[in-house]
Amino acid sequence: MRKTNSEKASRGLNLRKAAGLFRFLKPYAGVFSVGFIFLILSSLTAMLFPYFLGLLIGRDEAAPAADSAWFRFDSLDSIITALFVVFTSQAVFSFFRILLFTKVTEGALKDIREAAFSKLVTAPMDFFNRNKIGELTSRIATDINQLQTTFTTTLAEFVRQIITILVGIAALVWLSPRLSLTMLAVIPAVALLAVFFGRFIRKISKQTQDAAAVSNSILEEALQGIQNVKAFTNEAFEMRRYGAAAGEIKRLAVKGAVWRGLFVSFIIIGLFGSVVFIIWQGVLLTESGEMQQSQFISFIMYTIFLGASIGSLPDLYAGIQKALGATENLTEIIDEDSEPIRTDIPSGKIAPRGAIRFDGVSFRYAERPDVPVLEDLTFEVKPGEQLAIVGPSGAGKSTVTSLLLRFYKPDAGRVLLDGKDAATYDLSAYRSLFAIVPQEVLLFNGTIRENIAYGKPGASDAEIRAAAEKANATEFIDNFPEGMDTLTGERGVQLSGGQRQRIAIARAVLRDPAVLILDEATSSLDSASEQLVQKALEALMRGRTSIVIAHRLSTIRKADRIAVLEKGRIAETGSHEELSVMENGLYQKLRRIQGTEA
Repeated sequence: MRKTNSEKASRGLNLRKAAGLFRFLKPYAGVFSVGFIFLILSSLTAMLFPYFLGLLIGRDEAAPAADSAWFRFDSLDSIITALFVVFTSQAVFSFFRILLFTKVTEGALKDIREAAFSKLVTAPMDFFNRNKIGELTSRIATDINQLQTTFTTTLAEFVRQIITILVGIAALVWLSPRLSLTMLAVIPAVALLAVFFGRFIRKISKQTQDAAAVSNSILEEALQGIQNVKAFTNEAFEMRRYGAAAGEIKRLAVKGAVWRGLFVSFIIIGLFGSVVFIIWQGVLLTESGEMQQSQFISFIMYTIFLGASIGSLPDLYAGIQKALGATENLTEIIDEDSEPIRTDIPSGKIAPRGAIRFDGVSFRYAERPDVPVLEDLTFEVKPGEQLAIVGPSGAGKSTVTSLLLRFYKPDAGRVLLDGKDAATYDLSAYRSLFAIVPQEVLLFNGTIRENIAYGKPGASDAEIRAAAEKANATEFIDNFPEGMDTLTGERGVQLSGGQRQRIAIARAVLRDPAVLILDEATSSLDSASEQLVQKALEALMRGRTSIVIAHRLSTIRKADRIAVLEKGRIAETGSHEELSVMENGLYQKLRRIQGTEA
């Protein structure tokens, strides 16, 4: 019993989370209300059709049939006119219903897209450590498409069918209480089955969506790393991996189809059996004179309408269940914690000197809490000083830059800027003081101009040009026929590694940071490219605080100070000359491994 209560609580929580997404409909409540009125009107006018059709077919009866009608229709012309009025009204009501519901849906989905994207770009780095990019992008794309279908069509159709059922039942009772009992006998059973099957359909639907997200993640990873896939001849491995994911999607989809198919088949059998039985009983009542022919025809038409509406409910209900699963996924993203990012960064609010200090900093990644990355790390960088951080792989070098940029919070200790705890600064203003040139430069699929301007959105062409010149980038940019308007391709694939690095340096130059971070910026370059990039970096570092994460020791000889990191602690510190005379030091050991000359 305890497990059942826990499951109920979990389902209730999920429904509340899903319902939270409907807050995006609130700004459009007025338009939605008007559209809902048109939905009701279109549904009600549609339910007049069986009544008038009964009058039309049964008009050869005696006059009392018309006298007992809601309105008096004595002639064929009056009935035909009424039918045309009904059809015209329904057409007008349906047009406005579709138009207004579409406006509400597209407006709400626009807000949801923006909210989801804003949440993703402001999410802390730990969020991306826990979630795959492919799954996140698939979730947003697939789930929003599911909501679009539901809000535009499924939900309105579901409400319309409910109205049809309610009005149809009332009409059946009014026309013949005796025959109505037969029809109503099946309604409770259908409702109970809808709830029962809906739970399975909803669960399977959510599992299918999650499986689709996993397959999209595999697809994205394989295509992004296509060079590695081909270099290691792992095409077959990736095909098997993707095939397994696609097979899981198929298995879940077929399983869901089986449940839906069983439900629909059962309802069809039950409804058709009920309709045949009702027709048989109606014929007997008509022959005995207990029921007029026009009433019987109307009753049959209402029964058909009612049966069709009930028969459509399972698929509509399944669609709504899918939407609930989609809203749960989106709500999980939108309700995630986010960093306090500001879009308006006040200029001049922080005038940094660029003094940095790590004061007893310890850190472990949340995904690996048993593995210490930094332990009681203490060092400082004076304003305008160039500090190089070296050490073996896994020593914690890149983690230092992540903590400095406040991607993560230290488990213990403090990171200080100009003697003030970094955590006390406005995050957006704080990060605006930094620029980073990483080892793997990510260029966006745009022009060279747009990629350089990313360091300072809104920069003039003259500023962009000056930054490119300082980065030694104009020599290859000017050789392109389109110059600054040359497209870089997705992730910059149309440029060489050295060219991408110099664009990244130009981006940093344009930003004019107080603190520059170079994270192994030349480690993946050939010697010729490294020399060009190194010259640009030296010009960029001149006169500003710089932290250089280095793999190649030959690139840091001119650093003011070198800190050697080992197992999350500072093992040695000093200039290149000072560390070079320490024969048994770790720096010397690294130099010997690399074969670096003194």
